[in-house]
Amino acid sequence: MVSIANKGRSLWADAVLRLRRDPLAMVCFTIIALYLLMSLLCATGVIFTDYNVTDNAQAYQPPSAEHWMGTDLFGRDVMARAAHGTITSLIVGFFGAALAVAIGTILGALAGYFGGKIDDLIVWLYTTVDTIPYILLVVAFSFVMGPGLNTLCLAIGLTSWIRFCRVIRSEFMKHREREYVQGATALGAGHLRRIFIHILPNTFHLVLINFSLGFVTAIKSEVILSYLGMGVAPGTPSWGMMISDAKLELFREVWWGLAAATLFMFFLVLAFTLFNDALRDALDPKLKNR
Repeated sequence: MVSIANKGRSLWADAVLRLRRDPLAMVCFTIIALYLLMSLLCATGVIFTDYNVTDNAQAYQPPSAEHWMGTDLFGRDVMARAAHGTITSLIVGFFGAALAVAIGTILGALAGYFGGKIDDLIVWLYTTVDTIPYILLVVAFSFVMGPGLNTLCLAIGLTSWIRFCRVIRSEFMKHREREYVQGATALGAGHLRRIFIHILPNTFHLVLINFSLGFVTAIKSEVILSYLGMGVAPGTPSWGMMISDAKLELFREVWWGLAAATLFMFFLVLAFTLFNDALRDALDPKLKNR
């Protein structure tokens, strides 16, 4: 039964209320916020300032009160490097996903709204790109442009927009014939106004959900590429680089570098994945006011 109090709430207000009432969503949101806070404090030099300080005499020290997660080959604090690796992952995740969502949203909106030859061209484009394995495209971009954060963001953004394009295209195809769009047309609204002012806000919840999904994918891609040696530049703290170094460290029974990188990545990816599921349910118009 729909209550009178719920009738006046917008979709966004209802979504926020649903999220606040979901304990798991709030726990995930808190974890994500803590990661962001830790990254900010690391970037500003408030905590873990010794992440790049080498001390060969302290190489491969096990976890202790001084070094909570031990030290690596060069005597660097593993906890500090894992914390600074969060900065790398968040930068790549945000900008890589933002670029992918922007490309996918624009192309999907144009294809779904105009249809015809424009739709055929865009469908041909993403179908062609989709025939190439995603990871090979990312590796090819990274190999040509060289390692670095900018390369990673561009490579991930330019190769992971296809699924976003498909989703937005299908939504625009449904919305373009609805009454509110026809009413805007009757009032003299142009194509751009109908696309960006009328239809896009009604599909923005899907853009937000796709961004969250793309964020997780970008983090995983950064770790994979860094593990393969085609991700961040040498010396940049990265979970992928730490996992790559662990290949040789495990032979020496040095497990803490692998454990630190895996745990940091696990909790961030898990929190984003679970929060995205809660966000998707909260923004579903079919569930509004239930």
